Amino acid sequence: MTAPREIKHKIITTEPPRLAPSEGAKLAAKLRTLSMSPTESFRPSGLKDEWTPTSWQAKPIQQDVVYDDAEAVEKALEKLESLPPLVTPHEINKLREKLKDAAEGNAFVLQGGDCAELFNYCTQEAIEGRLRILLQMSMVLVWGLKLPIIRIGRIAGQFAKPRSKLTEMIQGQEYPSFRGDNINGYELEDRTPDPARLVSAYFHSAATLNYIRGAIASGFADLRRSFDWDFSHVQSFATRTRYEEVADSISEMLQFMHTVGADHSQQLNTVDFFTSHEGLHLEYEQSLTRKLKDGYSTDSTSFYDTSTHFLWIGDRTRQIDGAHVEFFRGIRNPIGVKVGPSMKDSELVDLLNIVDPNFETGRVTLITRYGCTKIKDHLSSQIEAVRNSGHKVVWMVDPCHGNTKVSPKTELKTRYLADILSELQQALEIHSQNNSRVSGVHLELTGDAVTECIGGSEGLEDEDLVIRYLTVCDPRLSSNQSLDAAFLIADWFKKNSA
Repeated sequence: MTAPREIKHKIITTEPPRLAPSEGAKLAAKLRTLSMSPTESFRPSGLKDEWTPTSWQAKPIQQDVVYDDAEAVEKALEKLESLPPLVTPHEINKLREKLKDAAEGNAFVLQGGDCAELFNYCTQEAIEGRLRILLQMSMVLVWGLKLPIIRIGRIAGQFAKPRSKLTEMIQGQEYPSFRGDNINGYELEDRTPDPARLVSAYFHSAATLNYIRGAIASGFADLRRSFDWDFSHVQSFATRTRYEEVADSISEMLQFMHTVGADHSQQLNTVDFFTSHEGLHLEYEQSLTRKLKDGYSTDSTSFYDTSTHFLWIGDRTRQIDGAHVEFFRGIRNPIGVKVGPSMKDSELVDLLNIVDPNFETGRVTLITRYGCTKIKDHLSSQIEAVRNSGHKVVWMVDPCHGNTKVSPKTELKTRYLADILSELQQALEIHSQNNSRVSGVHLELTGDAVTECIGGSEGLEDEDLVIRYLTVCDPRLSSNQSLDAAFLIADWFKKNSA
């Protein structure tokens, strides 16, 4: 009997592929550890004048972040460069087309969410709360405006916040300011900037996006679902009656569509929902900017910032010759620009010429945030300046940021809803008087029953701020106060539709 033949297999082992940082990541790591102050800039040699995802590095930068360890920054950016896009060019281009409609007055943008998103907000309850209030507000706006509503959340990436002061005094000791979860932590022992937080921000954004997409696909946004239209919080009987009439009208409309069999449209059981954040931390944005095909049926490519669908430049970082404007001018995403009272008309036009050189309708959304006492001094002339420039923008009003105050009784940072609604009302009227149109609203809000802003239909007063003051940065509208704002806009368009 022949002995069994011994078969030997040659086993070849290889090490897993190693990540390698790009030259742009290496330069950014140097920039972030050699910067001596928030206004100085490390200027790497060899950068050309044409736009690249790294050309911002040769420009002066505001709201700089300085890390202690260049190798740790390089490692974080290296990892981000290897990760897949969070959003696709198809989704980004879909939003571009919708914003064209808004610029033409044929759609309205509802953008809202947290001032500073925290990693701890990445929970089912928190995500659903923000989705729910935006959906309820959008139903009110559809009723009032008779227009499609473009829903954009300040979510899945709003982790960095600009600060007027980079340090703060706490119990007589100076600490770095909390600048958002992707930079440092809110607890005092976590205030040192940590580049590993950039990678954590990516995965928290991915988890949030994943749940949003899954919830919407599963029918969470079905307009035929019964929403909790509970107006028992409304202090004024007349106001509560008015709100209930609107809610009943919406419910009757949906019931009628069901009765006649017109509720089988895909538009009723799902919605398009887009994400946004301030493009503040340029190393993060650079690492997720990829040259991708504009669509599946074309070979043309563009640079897309795949961290989100829509980014905006803040009022503190919109310098004409600055790093943020340089970065924004080259990405294919639709972009926003915050416009405050310090923005001169000529400066606004110069900025538009840089970020919208091809005069694309809806490419830029101007988000005005003057404050209720200053809007009359600025908005009319800026509408005229933009009109004369030839740029066709989406005009959006942010009535929150210019109306932040300190409560004289609690010494907490707050906003009075009366001021917010006043700026909203004035913006609507000024645009109308100037043959223009408000085509969007930008609100800092939460789906929770917080007590961070004063006033509204539930009658919150200064003393009530301490009941549920949860924000780690700016005060947010509660779910009820958010609906107050939506009803004001809807009522105005109802009365002025002609």
